[in-house]
Amino acid sequence: MPLRSYATFAAYNAWANAHLYAAARAQGEEACSRSAGAFFGSVTATLNHLLVGDRIWLSRFEGSAPPALKLDTILAPRLADLEPLRVAEDARIIAFIAAQDAQSLSAEIRYANTSGQTFQQSLASALDHFFNHQTHHRGQVHALLTSIGGRNAAPSLDLIIFQREQAAA
Repeated sequence: MPLRSYATFAAYNAWANAHLYAAARAQGEEACSRSAGAFFGSVTATLNHLLVGDRIWLSRFEGSAPPALKLDTILAPRLADLEPLRVAEDARIIAFIAAQDAQSLSAEIRYANTSGQTFQQSLASALDHFFNHQTHHRGQVHALLTSIGGRNAAPSLDLIIFQREQAAA
């Protein structure tokens, strides 16, 4: 996948997160913290998982020691506290992608998962998973927001909408 695609995905990721957090804020802290049967329970817990996952994966990409976090760690129990952490992480993702080139994308990374099992793969293939993982869990949050507030409570997060907005800007 060309480097430009990863830059697009990083920018889209920040855009989608901003829209999703705005929708969550509109539903309120209480509704978003209530367990709703999703894998991680609530909107807030799922958004925490996304942030935890991003921090773990970025440490792997950078070759640094991974943070000692479980996948269900709650970094911030309130959306108001979680959102600035998300914004900072999205900026970190964009900066990381901007620093890559074709050679680094094809380079092999080695890491251990949270169970300690070791893996090796190209940075590009790991980034494919990274961005897909974010989309997967944003979809869960989208469904939760829809169940909380109805069909209009969750924004459309289609990539094409982001692309059209970028083309018009």
